[in-house]
Amino acid sequence: MSATPHRHALVIGASRGLGLVLADELARRGWRVIATTRTEGGELPAHAEAWKGQLKVESLEMTSSGQLAALRERLDGCRLDLLFVNAAVDRGNLPIDEVSTDMFTEVMITNALSPLRVLEALRDLVAPGGTVAVMSSDQGSVSRNTEDGYELYKASKAALNQLMRSYATRHADDGQTKLLIDPGHNRTRLGGPDAPLAPQESIPAVVDVLEAQAGAPGLQFLDLHGETVPW
Repeated sequence: MSATPHRHALVIGASRGLGLVLADELARRGWRVIATTRTEGGELPAHAEAWKGQLKVESLEMTSSGQLAALRERLDGCRLDLLFVNAAVDRGNLPIDEVSTDMFTEVMITNALSPLRVLEALRDLVAPGGTVAVMSSDQGSVSRNTEDGYELYKASKAALNQLMRSYATRHADDGQTKLLIDPGHNRTRLGGPDAPLAPQESIPAVVDVLEAQAGAPGLQFLDLHGETVPW
């Protein structure tokens, strides 16, 4: 009986928080993982060393088209079963009229434009039947926006979701599963210390969803329980 072939994943934005826990959880389940970080040092290299070759580190500033092209060149010949874009920023709880143009531009480029650039640059590495996924948030749900606060972050995630819909429409026949994932409100630098979930609780559930949805057609916006999040 032949051994089960390894599954291969690329996690964009894994230096800390949800992305780091995601890379670890995939490795724990036997995936071969490539994980990216913007800066040298941090926790990711130590995790990679602990996984003894099962988790490898690549450098990427996601907002840099030059670095993205260089990563694509370095990964030439790789075949991925999962491409997951996690990276995002938040610049605080300001009403939109107090948000500077520079802040608006930074958040929109990082949270909405850059993830789609990553997908377009790397999608040809994903095997037929593989998955492309982006970390979204229920704060990007227009229909659920019924409470004050975090207007720029909400707008960036709504823009991300809309761009992902366009991406899915344009690539409807590529045979790849497409997912937007809401991981819940987690205790990370982005989510704050009072959030109800720890990444070690939520991310195994997220990976359950990724594995359960593998091969599913079309685009879905799902939470960590596999339930549909309203647009």
